[in-house]
Order: sequence, then C-alpha cells, then structure tokens
Amino acid sequence: MTPPRTRPVPPTAPPAPAATATAPPAGPGRTPGRVLALRALGLGDLLAGVPALRALRRGFPGHEIVLAAPAELTPVVRATGAVDRLLPASAPGRAVPAALDWTGPPPDVAVDLHGNGPPSHRLLQRLRPLRLLAFAHPGTPEIDGPPWYAEEHERDRWCRLLTSYGIDADPTDLLLPRPPGPSPAPGAVVLHPGAGAPARCWPVERYAAVATALRGHGARVVVTGGAAESDLVARLAEQAGLPDTDVFAGGLPFDRLSALVAGARAVVSGDTGIAHLAVAHATPTVTLFGPVPPSRWGPPAHPRHIALWHGPEGDPHGRSADPALLRITPADVLHAVHRLPTATGGGLAP
Repeated sequence: MTPPRTRPVPPTAPPAPAATATAPPAGPGRTPGRVLALRALGLGDLLAGVPALRALRRGFPGHEIVLAAPAELTPVVRATGAVDRLLPASAPGRAVPAALDWTGPPPDVAVDLHGNGPPSHRLLQRLRPLRLLAFAHPGTPEIDGPPWYAEEHERDRWCRLLTSYGIDADPTDLLLPRPPGPSPAPGAVVLHPGAGAPARCWPVERYAAVATALRGHGARVVVTGGAAESDLVARLAEQAGLPDTDVFAGGLPFDRLSALVAGARAVVSGDTGIAHLAVAHATPTVTLFGPVPPSRWGPPAHPRHIALWHGPEGDPHGRSADPALLRITPADVLHAVHRLPTATGGGLAP
C-alpha cells in the first residue's frame, strides 16, 4: 500500500463534489450487474469496513456485491450480510495483491477500499470496470475522487469515500448478529495478548498480572490467540496459573471465537482483530493502543468501550513493544475493567 499523504482532517472537512455512482440496472435479457470491492486485509480491517460494505449493499440492491479479501475471512464476510460472494485475494505484509481472479465481464463498479495509492488503483483498473470509486492520488490523476486524510478514522474514511460519490453511508452501522452457538466460556473476561505486529504487543507478563488480579476478584479469565501465537498464549497461561479449560490457543474457528466474544464479560486486548470483533458484538472492551492512536482505529464513543492511550504516536512496524504501549500499566487496565458497565450496572470489584 502506498503511504498516504500526511494531511490532517480539518475540523469540518468540506465534502468532495458529489458524483453519481450508478450502474446499469439489471433488466430483461441482462444478468445482474456486479460491484467489486477490494479490501484484501485482515479481520480488524474487514470489520472496520463493514459500514462501507453495507452502504454498497444498499446503494446497489440489484447487483451482486463481490468482496476481494482473504479466503479465511469467508465466515466473517458472511456474517456481515453485506456481501454476496468472496473473491479470494491476499498478499504478504498487507500489500496489494498482484492480480485478482476475476472472470466474466468487467465489474459495473469497482471500489478501492484497500488503500489510496496507485497499486490498488491499477489492480482494479486492469479489470476495466465501468466506474472506479477511489480516493484521489497524484499517481493516478485520471481518478477524480475525494482527498485522502491521513489522520481520519478508518470507519469514517471509507464511508466518506462512498458519500462523496453519492452513496449514503453510516459509519456506526457496524454491529454483527449474535452468533447462534453457545459461548465456550460465558461471562468470562477474555485476554488476547497477540497482535499483528510486535509494536502492538503489550508484554505477556503484564497480561498475566491482570489475569491474576481479576481471578483474585472472582472473575473467570480465559486467554485466546491466533494460529501462530500458541507459545505466547502458553506463557500467559502458565504465569497466570490458568487451567487448560480456560486456554484457547491455536486460533479458534470463527464461529466459536465469535460466540466466545459475544458472550464475554469483557475483552482486553491490543489494537487487533478481536477488539473490533468485540465492538461488533457490543461486548465491553478495554483496548490498549500504541503505536497508533485510537483516533484512527479506536472503538466508537460508548461507555462500554475504553481505549487506553498515553502517546505519542510511534512506528507501527517496530520490532518491539512501542514505548506508548509500554506506558500502560496493569493497574491502568484493571481500573478500566472495573469501570466497564455490566447488565446490572456495576463493574468488577476493584
């Protein structure tokens, strides 16, 4: 992804001139049109893009909505209710895929929800869509899209893109339906020590201190981790003395993870996918931010979501925990968990 231009969001950013994003309607003798959205990123990215995808669903009700995204996100995509078909697409390091396995006629509309630079623009242009909706960039001057604001919140960013093309979009439209299956640990506090980059990983020893304190106050604590985080989860479980029944390592299938998160007392994690999943299920969260501030990736303003951030902003590609993240202490996290509302109105005992 081409790095964005560093232009701050103005207090009241004027909208770009509206453009009609209509596509030819389906009719007798014509197959339904297709809208292709590109967002070949991770779980958190997909969930942050749900409001924009739902806007496309409403804006093109007679079209097939196709999302180019990693194949492993298929169950998540299905849960959004916004997409008809997933087109498998991914690349290492959050890069733009080299190609898309698109067949048949060109898309009626292609939407770049992946980035703001020429690589993702060119990828979609090669499919020769009738319309391409994307942010403006000097490297692709033929695209007359709205400006990109580097400091804009991710959910707002993609909704603004669509709004500028005349498609109504609501950045608060992000909740997922409750999973049908039961939680494997109802009412537990879920700790998730991993993250997609070392810079966003709070030390496991601090998670263990939080787990020990919460268990001392009578809370059930469970720990989760992705497929590549088994060692991290095992270290946390050992240091906190968690029983095997409260350790979910190796990457839970999405239906079980979703049920666990939806039925949790709270989710405590860094700025990573499970935090976005908890927000989507209206589960209380304490999210530890660093090196990227919550103003760009944080939860919506609501008492059930607490974002911890001491700043300053750092390097998201750093190879060790960011200094801003390390300024967050176990006491900060415990205090935040205690402040979270519950169904009965009170928090955990301090």
